[in-house]
Amino acid sequence: MLSHRNRALTTAAALMLATAPGLARAADPAPTGAVLSPAEINAIVTAPLPADQAAMKAHVMFLAADALKGRDASSPEYAIAAQYVAAQFYAAGLKPAGDDGGYLQRVPLVAYKPADNGSFALTAPGKPAVALDYGVDYVPSANPAAKETRVDAPIVFVGHGIVAPDYGRNDYAGVDVRGKIVAFFGGAPKGFNSEVRAHFLNPATKAATAAQHGAVGVIQLESMARPARGTFSFALAKAGAARERTTWETSDGTGAPALDSAPVLATFSLAGAAKLFAGTGQTWAKIARRSADDNAVFRAKPLAVTLKAVTRTSFVATSSSNIIGVIPGSDPVVGKEIVVLSAHLDHIGVGKGTTGDQINNGAEDNAVGIASLIEEAKRFAASGTPPRRTIMFLAVTAEEKGLVGSDFYARNPTVPRDHIVANVDLDMPILTYPFEDVIAFGADRSTLGPIVRRAVAGMGLVVSPDPIPDEAIFVRSDHYRFVQQGVPAVFLWPGQMGPGKAATEDFLARHYHRPSDDLSLPIDWSQGVRFVDANYRISRAIADAPDRPRWNKGDFFGTLYHGLGAQ
Repeated sequence: MLSHRNRALTTAAALMLATAPGLARAADPAPTGAVLSPAEINAIVTAPLPADQAAMKAHVMFLAADALKGRDASSPEYAIAAQYVAAQFYAAGLKPAGDDGGYLQRVPLVAYKPADNGSFALTAPGKPAVALDYGVDYVPSANPAAKETRVDAPIVFVGHGIVAPDYGRNDYAGVDVRGKIVAFFGGAPKGFNSEVRAHFLNPATKAATAAQHGAVGVIQLESMARPARGTFSFALAKAGAARERTTWETSDGTGAPALDSAPVLATFSLAGAAKLFAGTGQTWAKIARRSADDNAVFRAKPLAVTLKAVTRTSFVATSSSNIIGVIPGSDPVVGKEIVVLSAHLDHIGVGKGTTGDQINNGAEDNAVGIASLIEEAKRFAASGTPPRRTIMFLAVTAEEKGLVGSDFYARNPTVPRDHIVANVDLDMPILTYPFEDVIAFGADRSTLGPIVRRAVAGMGLVVSPDPIPDEAIFVRSDHYRFVQQGVPAVFLWPGQMGPGKAATEDFLARHYHRPSDDLSLPIDWSQGVRFVDANYRISRAIADAPDRPRWNKGDFFGTLYHGLGAQ
């Protein structure tokens, strides 16, 4: 039985969407649902709203309906949601920019996980090999890039595995890791800039750094730091050992890693790590105690053992879609340059419990972001003045599976790659309070910063710094995939001044990735309209600016990813 608050779509209505010109056909028919009665409609639409607020709410009513079952990226219900967004892009007058003249870009997904427990054995000089115990010493990692991974090499300990010259940090100093396996702790110094720290908290960053130094494999070491983002908890690794992960599929049927990186072979427990350090002259217990401090610096050291590791990965191919529409730029010179406005359409689907509501509707995360994207497209169309630069409206899939749809688009764009000059991302704006400021993750790294500040100042808003740096938000939404391709980007949130802090903390603690993220939340649709206005002002200013956005001179990410570098 579908709940009253979210049941919104009949099969017939869904199939009518698929008949709009230029749309790709949904992979599967819509789920069957009963027609809403007048009483049920009144329960949802409790009071008349102004047209702009009603339009936003209508999108969320559809996308967060129980009938769409949480919009898991590879589900038939996601396909319906994609058709809905494509229909809205069509109605707004956007030109299709997907595959084969349509609005959809096929994203070939592949789910992967360890195929077995793998085998790991240590050999010390002059001694026989010692097999390690699965679930006690190690938990293997799935390698998205290979069905079987075999590595037989010495191990080098490299502390936290960080190389950051701007911060005087090189955990690889004094060692040669070419052809070797590196072992490191998670975490990053709290003294780093919050966005730089977020970058180094990402295990993929550390695996990529290892590859750049010539390592052939990576081991993640459990530390004594309290469980936090970026640290490796052996208990969590063991509990999630069989969990499927997702990336996009390459031509050989395996998956694409987010970065060129050395394969992550396993997570080692404290007990397993002690075996790596035996015979090194270093006391593992002392090193482990120091690992509780993210600011600790360790001396890199070759260990006295060689590891022979074999892991196997299984793959299951699936499919999904990004949805893409554009408003062509009017300027004969800069009109070919493209400002991408993005938001993710997917959510986490249906839970596995047996009682109570299990549908993760994803109203705030991210039906509201998609509604904002659609309404912003309508604002551009209704303005009567086309932007100087082309505006692309990009609804991506599989964000919840690791920013996969945006990574696929950023690396396989449907337009010339060098035409993309900026990205503005809309993800999970919390709209349950009247916001007094905005947070613009990444803005101050490029000339986007002053543009954002001027744009929102016209609304009486200020830009505030990252209020929750330990959450590593900067690397956790789709804009980061454009940053990794050298494109200046900004990710906008309503800020936490006034009532914002309490409202944000309440949502994250009680509703984030839970079934209660639905239309029962006290969403203030007037704030949704203000959020659209802020994004429109920012995007219009970027599109109409005399110059394309540029990274600030010497910026960490602009330099790291070789973007359009300095002023």
